[in-house]
Amino acid sequence: MRSSGIFAVLLLAATKNAYGFVAIPKTIPFVHHDHPSSSDSKRKRSTTHVYQSSEQGEVKSTNRGSLESADRWLDETVRLTMEKGGFDSSSFLVGILGDLHIDPRRMNEYELGHDHWIPIFERAKNAHGNVALVSLGDLGESKNCKHNPSNPAELFAGTTMCHQVASKFLGSFTVPYEVIGGNHDLEGIDEFRTDAENLEVFMREHNKPTAQFCREVAEKTLLVGLGSTTFREAPYTSHEVIVDVDQIEWFKELLETHSADDGWKIFVFTHAPPNGSGLRVLQENHVVNGCCWLNHSNEGQCRKFIELVREHRAIKAWFSGHFHLGQDYQDSITFPTIDPSEGPYPNRGSCVFAQTSVMRRGTSRDGRQQSRLLRGNKDGFEICTVDHQAGGKIRLDATITYKSTDHEVGVYAHDDEAYEHDAYFKVYTPTVGDQSYFCGAETEEECSITDDEPVSMETKIWWRLSSGRVLGVMNGMLLEYDSSTLAPLGLVLYADELIGKNIAVVDSGIDDCSLDDDEENMESLECDEDYYEREQAVIVHDLRDGKISVVQPNEDGSYWRKIVRNKIARMKEKRREQAAILYAQERLWQSDDEAKKNVESTWGPILPRKEMHYE
Repeated sequence: MRSSGIFAVLLLAATKNAYGFVAIPKTIPFVHHDHPSSSDSKRKRSTTHVYQSSEQGEVKSTNRGSLESADRWLDETVRLTMEKGGFDSSSFLVGILGDLHIDPRRMNEYELGHDHWIPIFERAKNAHGNVALVSLGDLGESKNCKHNPSNPAELFAGTTMCHQVASKFLGSFTVPYEVIGGNHDLEGIDEFRTDAENLEVFMREHNKPTAQFCREVAEKTLLVGLGSTTFREAPYTSHEVIVDVDQIEWFKELLETHSADDGWKIFVFTHAPPNGSGLRVLQENHVVNGCCWLNHSNEGQCRKFIELVREHRAIKAWFSGHFHLGQDYQDSITFPTIDPSEGPYPNRGSCVFAQTSVMRRGTSRDGRQQSRLLRGNKDGFEICTVDHQAGGKIRLDATITYKSTDHEVGVYAHDDEAYEHDAYFKVYTPTVGDQSYFCGAETEEECSITDDEPVSMETKIWWRLSSGRVLGVMNGMLLEYDSSTLAPLGLVLYADELIGKNIAVVDSGIDDCSLDDDEENMESLECDEDYYEREQAVIVHDLRDGKISVVQPNEDGSYWRKIVRNKIARMKEKRREQAAILYAQERLWQSDDEAKKNVESTWGPILPRKEMHYE
């Protein structure tokens, strides 16, 4: 990895183990400072959060979260640290950059962000030397940036030039950097034929031996990154962040050999968050397109990450980007558990999940330009915001104090700074026992979900089917939720298909067992005695005209519509249409407007069985 100055000297003595991470030599002493807190705080419930791995939590709160100039914040941090004994080999500081989407024509905004970080890194290097930078991927702008005159249609993201520009930028921070692939980093579709070719250049330009990384940034403190390695070969949307099976197995083995009982602390970095993270600041397009979570469309793999978090208490925090939303909302950070009055234990191990914003205004969905700062030592860690709109001011967002290897106390440091983000689609997440749960659908032969009250934009309700699948209505849309984590998976019906209609679940009259489609008299066949799941039909009906729609599940039993097709396929279709337009102009003598109006695409759908004709 790239390094310079004092860190370059330190790395001369560094060694790599079997996992390929760098072990940093010991330097100087530090004890993590305590923050003012009060157990009888009268702050509103939504801003006081505590967690530990057991069922009972301690309640602490603090009011130290406000933007300060970088110099003042750093001076105060160093002063408090020195009062507690100074820095030691467990001290570390990590800068975390969200989706860069670099446009080479607009480097001035990135240079401003870069300048905000330099004094932070310099102070940390002088104090203890255990410093690193992590980029969460999506390095280039997914549009033509006038970067290649020979191909004016080429997208900048994923090209060799993109990764060269990004590498130069990330290497300019004067500290070692790590990077993981996002959903746009293999988008060099005009330059590379395969994902493997594109990935090879990505790794080469960033001096990466593998798509993943592991760095020991301080004593028994690991930074671990998992990257997306699929774009052209994505089964559905190319914007899904897909971590391949080899990386998942590597991650599992690393966790098994670096346990909390042995004193390890692990901080994980991925482009998208895992299912079950509890991060609720989600854009409507990520839910509708089925690309919210890591390996979103693969049910088993999608759930694997939170299962590893639950099993391995060494995972202390997990940082992600992908949503292009700011860090001013408390729901951009989630703790492993919540106040019992707010819901049941969410079972997120010992891990804090943190959403990371963007550096350039043109890539932000809410106008915010922010990065994350992670600092800590053997006693705990802090998650902070570096605000690039405020001249690089720093704000403490959350403090986590280690009480033991499996017991931590977490404190939000400020109220929700910007709750006007309700304008953005904030996905309701069901919780067991909440008032929006509608019981009966999983056991009754007939269940009127909406009780003859048509669905409206205000309807908020969810239910389980006999199969265990979870459906719900939010913002007028029918969504599917994960049966274990209750995280949103995807869209089933749009609002314009559902509003004003009613929903019911009825038994189909046939148990769900192995039946041969070719058998005659299917209705008379019976399932074996071990069967426990009933086949059901989800129906949507309109009392005004009597029309009924049956919501059919996918072949795998899920309901959410995997409707967004691979970007490669869509771009090829667009090029075929362009070829047809040129044909119409050159051979049929049509004008440009006439050709564009007359050319349309058609696909060969799979017809229902009743529409097929056999000889």
